[in-house]
Amino acid sequence: MLRLFQEVARDVPAYREFLTTQGVAPERITSIEAFRTLPPTTKDNYYRPHPLPQLCRHGQLDACDMVALSTGSTGEPAVWPRFVSDELETAARFEQVLRDGFRAHERRTLAVICFALGNWVGGMYTLACVRHLAAKGYPITVVSPGNQPAEIARALRALSPHFEQRVLFGYPPFLKDVIDAGAGQGLDWSAPPTRLVMAGEVFSEEWRDWVGARLGVADAATSTASLYGTADGGVLANETPLSIRIRRALARRPEAARALFGEARLPTLCQYDPEHRFFEVERAEGVPPKEERSGWLLFSGDGGAPLVRYRILDRGGVVGYGEMLDFLAERGIELDGEGAEPALPFVYVFGRSHFAVSFYGANVYPENVSVGIEQPEFAAQLTGKFVLEVAEDAARDAELRLTVELARAVSGSGELAERIAASVRRELERLNSEFANYTPSARRSPRVELRAFGDAEYFPAGVKHRYTR
Repeated sequence: MLRLFQEVARDVPAYREFLTTQGVAPERITSIEAFRTLPPTTKDNYYRPHPLPQLCRHGQLDACDMVALSTGSTGEPAVWPRFVSDELETAARFEQVLRDGFRAHERRTLAVICFALGNWVGGMYTLACVRHLAAKGYPITVVSPGNQPAEIARALRALSPHFEQRVLFGYPPFLKDVIDAGAGQGLDWSAPPTRLVMAGEVFSEEWRDWVGARLGVADAATSTASLYGTADGGVLANETPLSIRIRRALARRPEAARALFGEARLPTLCQYDPEHRFFEVERAEGVPPKEERSGWLLFSGDGGAPLVRYRILDRGGVVGYGEMLDFLAERGIELDGEGAEPALPFVYVFGRSHFAVSFYGANVYPENVSVGIEQPEFAAQLTGKFVLEVAEDAARDAELRLTVELARAVSGSGELAERIAASVRRELERLNSEFANYTPSARRSPRVELRAFGDAEYFPAGVKHRYTR
């Protein structure tokens, strides 16, 4: 990290300027303790104030061969440049999943890219990384139908008989839709065996069990895996058989989960290579680490636009490998089954619950939703407050839910709820390209519930309102 810092401070014009404005002398950063005093970088204080080429080494955007776009809270895309070497390093995360979990070095594997293809990072990045593994010698063949259910089904029917296993790459709720539709059409998901690589969502272990049962898998820890990735940092970490078994054990021991993670909810739990992406936790000032384990995650890593102590706006924490094993042993938690156990640290991620919800892999921001609610036609009927959340219905399908506060003395109606849902959908499709391209059309309309003014559960008086859950 010290070497990376010195290179970035020397070669990246935007970071040189950032350090100057922050009063940091790079030559004084000679220890990890000094490194940890560096001011975090963010989109607001680092990315947005500088022209895109200035974020690259020597101010040269053309030194990168590709860019990825992500939708920001305003609907304006953030552009992140990268070079083929970034993909080669990140391919190691995919290799860890496919080799250690799915034994893809021993089995003829059909890799089906079900992420959206285009400027968005998920599909093209995954396609490139998996092809790198095939070029390395893995018996992997890639097909890329994108998030088109009919094309996915067509590819599976044509190619499945030639392979020993299939691996679907996509966002969890979309893959569940694909699995449900395939089962309804008579597709046998167990012949050949089907594995899943997912990203973008925090899902429950009950959801993993349900999907595993539909796929006919015997061991969820060696049949599914989730990636922790972003457009700005690529794939930062990944689930391993070990991390999945730990998470499943903690799902049965909520008191242990709370002791480890500091919250009752269960985060995504991954392992990461600190020489690829280096994680730190930024806690509230004056709070000892033992009293508050979680905080804002910071990461540092090389890339087309190298990032140093970048605050990604995800809440979570890090746990050392030995620390995790000691924690489990102290509580008598034994793990089911066997699997590869890389001696790598753990990072856990609650996601951006204070700012956005993740739905079919798209970040859905309150700022986008408010545009649909704050229309003139609703001015006399609504206060403008709402709560956005994603939940699983009885069939364990992901559902976008919107609870809206009525104005004082106004009574709601089904017709009003339908008009709000249509307005919010229209604005989300207009403002958020990820939502419009990732989310199936049939699931884009939120389920709207109208609540009375000052409702104690969702809109209590006298407290700061939170727009997401």
